[in-house]
Amino acid sequence: MTRVAVLETDKCKVKKCGQICVKFCPMVRSKLEAIRIEDNKAIISELLCSGCGICVKKCPFAAISIVNLPDELDKDCSHRFGKNKFKLFRLPTPSPGIVLGLIGKNGIGKTTTLKILSGEVKPNLGKYEKSPDWSQIIQHFRGSSLQDYFQKMSEKNLKIIHKPQYVDKIPRAISGKVKDLLEKTDEREIIKDLKLDLELEKIWTRSLDVLSGGELQRVAIAAVLSREADVYLFDEPSSYLDVKQRLQVARAIRTLKEKQKIIIIAEHDLAIIDYLSDQICIFYGEPGVYGVISHVHGVRTGINIYLQGYIPDENILFRKEPIIFHTKPPQSTSSIGDPLLKWENFEKKFKEFQLKANPGEIRKGEIIGILGPNGIGKTTFIKILAGLEKIKNKNKFSELKVSYKPQYIAADYDGTVQELLMNLAKKKFMTSWYKTEIIQPLKIDLLFDREIKELSGGELQKVAITACLSQKADLLLLDEPSAYLDVEERLNVARIIRRVVEAHNIPAFVVEHDVVTQDFLADRIMVFAGNPGIIGIANPPVSLREGMNNFLKDMDITFRRDATTKRPRVNKESSKLDNFQKEIGEYYYTHLG
Repeated sequence: MTRVAVLETDKCKVKKCGQICVKFCPMVRSKLEAIRIEDNKAIISELLCSGCGICVKKCPFAAISIVNLPDELDKDCSHRFGKNKFKLFRLPTPSPGIVLGLIGKNGIGKTTTLKILSGEVKPNLGKYEKSPDWSQIIQHFRGSSLQDYFQKMSEKNLKIIHKPQYVDKIPRAISGKVKDLLEKTDEREIIKDLKLDLELEKIWTRSLDVLSGGELQRVAIAAVLSREADVYLFDEPSSYLDVKQRLQVARAIRTLKEKQKIIIIAEHDLAIIDYLSDQICIFYGEPGVYGVISHVHGVRTGINIYLQGYIPDENILFRKEPIIFHTKPPQSTSSIGDPLLKWENFEKKFKEFQLKANPGEIRKGEIIGILGPNGIGKTTFIKILAGLEKIKNKNKFSELKVSYKPQYIAADYDGTVQELLMNLAKKKFMTSWYKTEIIQPLKIDLLFDREIKELSGGELQKVAITACLSQKADLLLLDEPSAYLDVEERLNVARIIRRVVEAHNIPAFVVEHDVVTQDFLADRIMVFAGNPGIIGIANPPVSLREGMNNFLKDMDITFRRDATTKRPRVNKESSKLDNFQKEIGEYYYTHLG
């Protein structure tokens, strides 16, 4: 591990101490600026600091401490894919009757971990040239619950069911109707209950190859839950699902606890992994290079540690800045700007679905978040604003220049990422603002030389968002920008959208199912109601608090604020706080921690 000094700026009092830390730093004396003074605060360079600890002892205000930065471990390698390829350090320890959540960036080893625990990948302990046999693997994990786990796996005495990450590939491997598949997998005789709990009645007789992503996700989860096994592994179970469906799936998965099953979840939705899990393992390191798995923490502590970027029990700093949420929801304000767009009542009719929109407006410099179930008309509304769906009325949507990021992204551009963005951003591409505020936070520069058609789902999503924000427009429209992104990427995207909106005083509509991301991003909320697949009603934009409260009341879910990070947390159903908030009509949050 690399040891460096870190500074608590609130404690630093340069004027009173006479810059003692600089005077005594041996790196400074050797003409390397490991510590320098800027704006009456000490600045410590991670690259130049040797972690000697002298400044810690000399600082009279205890403003400096030594921490470890994540680096490749010299032991505990669980798996390595080859020379100069990804390495995974440690493994989580499974426990019966406990839901263990895995949280971390994309490309950091979560899916690899689930494949190892499912038996799809045999851990090679870093010896990729000559893989160890089971006896060596079992010996390596002696003294932990993994010893017994791999012992049973080697003897084929452990039945494991794994819900994979990419459910859209299911129709390629399995054909037939939903009914036939789920009745065949119903070893626990619970499929009738799951059919109701996961709302599968409408698709019960449909063929798998015509299902949407959300429908495939619910079918896959039902198939896993209906099987009889010792271990249940779920890789991103909330993908493609709306908020209500995510909670339905979470409740269904938690029923496995009663049977003392081993349950492990990899998930990016903070609210869902918080609601689902009893314990958390944090993944940190360098995506695509190496990943380290932390020790087990309680769910609240583990998620807060992840947001703060520092693991106290290991003294590891894996992110320079903590992720901070609002102390309270931003207040709706008429001072954001003048109205850019007002719309009257309008309708859009399809063969089996109808959208009705109530009057509303969006102001310059504000972000309106759009919430509602799948199939309720959110994407249709966005497409009408983008001019992709036509309506017969007097609304003047066509007068606006719109930049649109669709829900489903097609990689149909012939060229590299850099070529695409240069064409869209034009002169803006070379500005320092564009590089620091849009390109660097999402690490798009690392993709510049890649062909668009070669990008993964997450990479394509980030490029599509960047492309949307690069164009000169009067109005931004983003449909589900967090899909395929990890927690940090989601919140980075939220920050970037906010900066672009504020810098150019242009408004944005954002359709998003991740409540935590919407809370982080939106000024006001549009709630879509109705009957999914039949009729959708677009309600007018209201304040964030009112909108969230109305939406969550319809979902019968309550949220509170975490006392430390201020992040939204789902209350456990029928808990004391859940009942209290429902009684007083505050579904969104209270000041209680």
